[in-house]
Amino acid sequence: MSEVLTQPARERTMLLTGNHAVAWAAKLARPKFAPGYPITPQTPILEKLTEFEAAGEFDAEIITPESEHSVMASCIPASLAGVRVFTATASQGLLLMHEVLHYASGARAPIVVANVNRTVASPWAFWPDQTDSLAQRDTGWIQLYSESAQESLDSVIQAFRIAEAVLVPAMVSHDAFYVSHALEPVKVPAQEMVDAYLPEYAPPHRIDPAQVESWGNVVTQEMFARHRRELAEAMAKVPQLAVEVDREWARLTGRSWGIVERYRCDGARTVLVTMGSMCGTARDAVDAMRDAGAAVGLLKVRLFRPFPVAALRAALAGVAEAIVLDRNYSPGCGGVLHQELRSALYGMPDAPTIRGLLAGVGGVNVPPERICEFVRNAASYDAGPESVWLS
Repeated sequence: MSEVLTQPARERTMLLTGNHAVAWAAKLARPKFAPGYPITPQTPILEKLTEFEAAGEFDAEIITPESEHSVMASCIPASLAGVRVFTATASQGLLLMHEVLHYASGARAPIVVANVNRTVASPWAFWPDQTDSLAQRDTGWIQLYSESAQESLDSVIQAFRIAEAVLVPAMVSHDAFYVSHALEPVKVPAQEMVDAYLPEYAPPHRIDPAQVESWGNVVTQEMFARHRRELAEAMAKVPQLAVEVDREWARLTGRSWGIVERYRCDGARTVLVTMGSMCGTARDAVDAMRDAGAAVGLLKVRLFRPFPVAALRAALAGVAEAIVLDRNYSPGCGGVLHQELRSALYGMPDAPTIRGLLAGVGGVNVPPERICEFVRNAASYDAGPESVWLS
């Protein structure tokens, strides 16, 4: 790697929304196929990509099929033909893709999807809520959650590196409006920097008349089970690979996101655990509580699938209490992150007491002062499997 490419000066700072940051990331990744179907609040991603294409700055085929199901159905053969593929969606659009999300992972097609987390119907609403993507947790897709526009841009580029290395599709999600439509300064890397980081997609298997292979065949029970084991083995490589990919990105840009982030956790008795844009609010709350003398920290979960059990156990070792803030709700189960963390820490010696709080479901605002109140009143919340409704 040349010294020139390692200099952050090869970036330029732009004022971007989270959605436009994602569009810039997609442009820089050089996919050859980028179908899309407009849906609030994802539409600005598709609009920006079409602007890039109209200006001759984006060399990809953009089509608008009749639905999100058809979008993913077109992504899969394009990926299997050996080209890099990107798309974006949100909420009901992602739910409509559900059937073919399974097909994409089963076909080992390393497609990257940007999802804008939005409430799912009914009732009809347009606010930030992570239920749409968390409902896809068993589809066999890598899932990353970002806190900011900058992290979304970096995560989309990293997602291509990770997905194409293990041949598993990846989803990068950020919260509606709090990230998707909020403007902030974003460092956009130069094309040559991304080209050096992200090699051309050259899959070992693809649709090629000169070397005949097939996908989607009817198979025996043993063949199906073997295929699932191979997918499991690929997923198992992701946490360490994601760390390595992020470390290389840090050498180029000076920015590192990790798969989990410990913020002011040293010496903390209580640690807040959450994902997405709420991490920024929780960070402010932690600062306020630290200033007041309370031993509180934040654990940000960036990689959700595969769930980084070892990293979470290490991050929470020695912590007395973990308070999970979930901007989602699984009926009959509670907060999804709460349940996943309970499972991950089960059997861990001296595991922290875990309390699950449903905070921000449906996009309800949760200011730092409210989070401080959660911590002060933590002892009054049940530490059992049920999540507690707070907003």
